[in-house]
Amino acid sequence: EMRAPFHSIFRSLANTPPLGPCLLSPTRRFFHLPFVTSRSFPPSRLTVGSVVLRRSLFTSTPTTMTELGVAPPEKVEPTIFTKIINKEIPANIVYEDDLSLAFRDISPTAPTHILVIPKRQISQLSKAEESDKELLGHLLLTASKVAKQEGLDKTGFRLVVNDGKEGCQSVYHLHIHLVGGKQLSWPPGTE
Repeated sequence: EMRAPFHSIFRSLANTPPLGPCLLSPTRRFFHLPFVTSRSFPPSRLTVGSVVLRRSLFTSTPTTMTELGVAPPEKVEPTIFTKIINKEIPANIVYEDDLSLAFRDISPTAPTHILVIPKRQISQLSKAEESDKELLGHLLLTASKVAKQEGLDKTGFRLVVNDGKEGCQSVYHLHIHLVGGKQLSWPPGTE
């Protein structure tokens, strides 16, 4: 049986192929531990299936992550969209389900301008992970459903995702702009 200090096991995870038990961390990343067994650590550690880990694996405090030699996860700050989701500020909500919310933009660029957002915050599309693919697909289907609800499926509409500073993203909570209700131009932004 292979035994190794917890720190070296954790540091090696980046190079470990996905062969063994899989755990979901607080940052939504999967850790694969193919060679750790329940006898690798004393019983005072947390048991997950046949894998036993220290409780510190499940903390996302930067100090703990730094001690483990791993960069801390990107801190996602609450945004104005978080307040809309939590109903702390008013919005003209046109659609809501368990995963998403759609509301009218307060500075519309077209007769119909609606923002579709996930309730779980992803700061931007380029930060989305493989584990987000179902949510991303759900957002597109939600945008389509809202477009039909607004009657845009008969004449056409545009979906836009701005990503990062040069992509003109103003709120760092992933959102899809659903724009329509007039003849749109190409390329976007020209009249």
